[in-house]
Amino acid sequence: MNIALPCIALAGPTAAGKTAGALAIAAALAQHQQPVEIISVDSALVYRGMDIGTAKPSPQERAAVPHHLIDIRDPLQAYSAAEFVRDATHLVAEIRTRGALPLLVGGTMLYFKALLEGLDDMPGADPVVRAQIEAQALERGWPALHAELAQVDPITAARLAPADSQRIQRALEVWQVSGRPLSSFHKVKRAVAGAGVVAPEHFFALEPQDRSWLHERIAQRFDAMIDLGLLEEVQALRQRGDLHLDLPSMRCVGYRQVWEALDVQDSQQEKTPLNLADLRERGIAATRQLAKRQITWLRSMPQRHVIACDQPHALQALVATVCKGLGLV
Repeated sequence: MNIALPCIALAGPTAAGKTAGALAIAAALAQHQQPVEIISVDSALVYRGMDIGTAKPSPQERAAVPHHLIDIRDPLQAYSAAEFVRDATHLVAEIRTRGALPLLVGGTMLYFKALLEGLDDMPGADPVVRAQIEAQALERGWPALHAELAQVDPITAARLAPADSQRIQRALEVWQVSGRPLSSFHKVKRAVAGAGVVAPEHFFALEPQDRSWLHERIAQRFDAMIDLGLLEEVQALRQRGDLHLDLPSMRCVGYRQVWEALDVQDSQQEKTPLNLADLRERGIAATRQLAKRQITWLRSMPQRHVIACDQPHALQALVATVCKGLGLV
């Protein structure tokens, strides 16, 4: 294969078929005697013990193609965009030295943005300000703080759900510490080692033409996660005793909703069965909101090549588009 081993990227919202797409790309390139190694671009897959709710690639899938940046953190630990850029950049270089092609795959758009464009030079966390915002949220509720954010930073507020406590808190924190809206920092980037590692012609995205198709997939996948043991997985995490809902790991979609449902059950004087219908509704709604935010992020990345994941033969179309971008057809 006479190409200079570029780095290619595959992004998309949750349940769009990224894992299947990545494996299809790897299989197609193997026919051209080009090995591929996958780098996960997912802020949830980094956590050990969180397999079902993250739709982590199966052991068989990970055995078929080498995967990286999966199971590298305990759920008690944080993992930042800056750490991702450092780790992914290092991995890209390592993979290339082995004669393999790096394939970045995932749905954490902040990680993609940081890798492709650099990192925002914004203020760090301020524990005092953060505590004040949390106190206001307890008194007034996160939707009220979301409305407050819309007054000072409408661009950021427009892409956040009113209950997205983690991101609302951070946006208000940045505003109060710096006097500048969070969105203003996205306009000025500082260079990082990984910026520009993926050329525009090698950045692909799986996106649905019909949002209802994705909604159906999200519902089916959430039901499958429950059947596979998501409740038991979260119960095992709770039984550790050192995890709580303020951690980034436990705020992951699915885990938060199950944790909150178990909290409600534990608070009842008489044990009653878990309200699975309510849990299902809230879990699916939260996943839809996540997908909507991911698609909004993607639409702000004009360099991407879009493949409609809801069209017939989407995987074949993806593989053909990637091979064409690599000059193989």
